Formats: sequence, structure tokens, C-alpha cells
Amino acid sequence: MAFKHITSRDNPVFKQLRKLLDQSRERKKTASTLLEGVHLIEAYCQTYGEPRLLIIPEGHSTVEATGLIQQLSDVDTMLLPTLMFAELAPVASSSGVMALVDIPEPALPERVDFALLIEDIQDPGNLGSMLRTAAAAGVQVAYLSKGCTDAWSPKALRGGQGAQFVLPVVEGVDAVEVVNAFAGNTLALTMQGDSLYHQALREPVLFAVGNEGAGISAALQAAVSTCITIPMAHQGTLALESLNAAAATAVALFECQRQRLLAD
Repeated sequence: MAFKHITSRDNPVFKQLRKLLDQSRERKKTASTLLEGVHLIEAYCQTYGEPRLLIIPEGHSTVEATGLIQQLSDVDTMLLPTLMFAELAPVASSSGVMALVDIPEPALPERVDFALLIEDIQDPGNLGSMLRTAAAAGVQVAYLSKGCTDAWSPKALRGGQGAQFVLPVVEGVDAVEVVNAFAGNTLALTMQGDSLYHQALREPVLFAVGNEGAGISAALQAAVSTCITIPMAHQGTLALESLNAAAATAVALFECQRQRLLAD
């Protein structure tokens, strides 16, 4: 293990880490990203092995972080002053450990029976939450359109809580092309359409969900098999005009999971 105590913001390694925190282009260029917190680092290690670098602050870390650092004693480690460490951490209350890791290539299944297509979601926390839900519901692959925020940003990773390590995520797709190529039913979650609960979801299905404000694009609505909606109490009132994208995604995906579990 190499151990470095860095105190200058001009250090090239620290400057590189700052770029990874802030710039999607840099993450894609280097195929690497930053993880914050014991849970995310442990989840990564469980699937992909040791990180490239551990980053820790001077002074106190949590008991869990200290235990993880001891477990990964062979990994190169960087010690930073508290304020410099805080510049890298995506949250104010960090557990006291971060890691530099390689972004894995998605391992796609040979046959996809359950897929999620996300179009132009902008909030990294929302995206992470949707991917977490998708992984929990048994989705086999998540497709992200070219207009989506980066699935491997520290904030999206924190929102996903490890979902990106178990759910294949394919970024930068043409949404209409994905729909046209999918061998099964394709359903877009929209404000108006057929009821979700009237759909037969045991056969191969792809759900498409759109941008937080604009929803599904007209081109994607025209490409899917069916536009569907989630019936709500007091629907049509200003207070309940629609569910947010993450909530609607959760309802739809777990309705699919419910139907498939009943079939089994």
C-alpha cells in the first residue's frame, strides 16, 4: 500500500479527483468515478473487487469507516485535511471515507424480458432513486437517453445506493431506437392513457418514463405500443396533477413484479 498525505489543492491527484466530482466528461474520459460512504464502497467491492484509491480525512472517522479502511489495508490511501476532504464529499455529513473506482462495463443479459427506459431525467438524486427501484423490482437493464444526467456521478451513485453495481445501465441511447428494437410490449408512463392496472405485464415489457417536467417526448409516445397512466384519487385537481417520475416508476415496476410473482 502507498500512503500519501496531501495538503495542497494544487496537487495533481487532488485536482483530478475534483474533476471527477464535477465533470461528467472527465468521468467518461477516464472511466472512473468517486464513491462516498462505507455502504457504497462495500457494495462495489462485493461485485468488482478493491477500489483503486481510498481517500480519508485527517482526524475522526466513523467506526464503520475505520473498519473498512482496515479491511482494505492493501489499497493505496490518500489522507486529506478535513476541508479538502469536504470539497470532494457529495454530502455534508460524510462517514469519513471515499474511494476512486473504475466504472464497470454493463454486462447485458442475452434475453431481456423486463427493461426500463429513462428519457432526459436531469436530477441525479431522482435518477439514482429510479435505478435503485428498478434493481429492487427485478429490472434486467436500464437504458438512459442522451439527455439524461450521468448515472455515475457521486450524487446519482448515492441515490442509487449500489444499484448501478447490480443493474446494467446503458447510457446515451436513442430512446426511439431502443423501443423499436425491443422484442415485447413497450409502455410509456404519461399523464393520460390506459390504466396501468389493465395491462398484462407477465410477458416481455419495457417501461418508458420521461423528464421531471416535460414527461415523455412526443416522438417516444408515438413509438411505444401503449401510453399508460396510474389512476389516482382526486385526479385532475391541481394538488394531484401527477406523481413525480421516481414515484410513478416505482408503482409501475412493482405492479409488473406483483403480476409476475402471482403467475409463479
